[in-house]
Amino acid sequence: MADVSYFQKGFGLREEIKPELRADYHSAIVERLKSSGYRLEAGPLTFLLAREFGFCYGVDRAVEYAYETRKKFPGHTIYLTGEIIHNPHVNARLREMGIRFLREADGQGPGLEAVGSGDVVILPAFGVTMQEMERLRQVGCILVDTTCGSVLNVWKNVDRFSATGFTALIHGKYAHEETRATASRTSQYPGGRYLVVRDRAEAHDVCEYIRRGGDRAAFLRKFAAACSSDFDPDAHLGRIGLANQTTMLSSESLEIQAMIRAALADRYGAPAIDERFRAFDTICSATQDRQDSVRELIDLKPDLMVVIGGYNSSNTTHLAALASRHVPTFHIEEAACIESAEVIRHKPFGHSGETIARDWLPDHPATVGLTAGASTPNNKIGEVVARIAAVRDVEPL
Repeated sequence: MADVSYFQKGFGLREEIKPELRADYHSAIVERLKSSGYRLEAGPLTFLLAREFGFCYGVDRAVEYAYETRKKFPGHTIYLTGEIIHNPHVNARLREMGIRFLREADGQGPGLEAVGSGDVVILPAFGVTMQEMERLRQVGCILVDTTCGSVLNVWKNVDRFSATGFTALIHGKYAHEETRATASRTSQYPGGRYLVVRDRAEAHDVCEYIRRGGDRAAFLRKFAAACSSDFDPDAHLGRIGLANQTTMLSSESLEIQAMIRAALADRYGAPAIDERFRAFDTICSATQDRQDSVRELIDLKPDLMVVIGGYNSSNTTHLAALASRHVPTFHIEEAACIESAEVIRHKPFGHSGETIARDWLPDHPATVGLTAGASTPNNKIGEVVARIAAVRDVEPL
């Protein structure tokens, strides 16, 4: 990818866009929390902020690059192939800046057909499929690639699997942009193939097939949307390379790794494992750090946890899942979800949509744990803290 219409390393405009980024995403409340040891007392409330939270390096880079692109190409039509990250407020801000979305979160949008020669297309942090990339190259547009480095690392491993005859088994959500892009890497190689498993339950089904075989047609029906078009469980589960969507729950990825390894050992014998199984830790460090910080925060025994971030954000959802095992947890997108000290709109882990919880905030002194997904800007975190204080009639922070 060396042609002059492809950019991957920014335009040197960071200092020029810095005031705009600060105005859009800075929070004085979050800075106070950080400077006071990630703890802030406000009347009867004590707020504890996870030490790793919010925007990660890859998200920072993607958002900065989008702002730079708008400044670099003021006279061009600028598109995003889809959401740059999974945060509704960041994406809304980009729309306000005149950046158009080819595909919205609900799947609607003009699609790649809208792109013409000379238009600018920003590729999101999740990456795009190889087929989408090829189509955009053929159009002759200007490509600005913000794909996260952690995602690129996964692609390298999947490339290696496919080039050596291994099936790429991906722990992820098959409809997620990142997983779709990762799975597409297998198409470069003759006989390249993939299978996506969402969780331990689906991994269990794969393991049982490895050990005992089974109903091939039923297996293919179950994974019809999550495997390559020519996938054959009877032929393609003998050599497996395991990769992850970078934002999955790390403990579950490790469990699935152990499950697949054990199933192959049972079928082919332990001495054959080195020839039949490959695995690399491809959970990104920022995802891991945020999950570890939630565990540390839970050890401080907050009365409840509030997790802030887009409902379609995988890493945010997994933070909520992790916290909910130990403490009442409320995953919200924004401060407006907090209607009062009695009513909060939130998305419980495992639910498909938002629901209402009542009497969520104790009417006695309470400790509120806070964290946010890697795609959540600081201003949204600060607004939530201010809103919680306000519904308890605490002086503005």
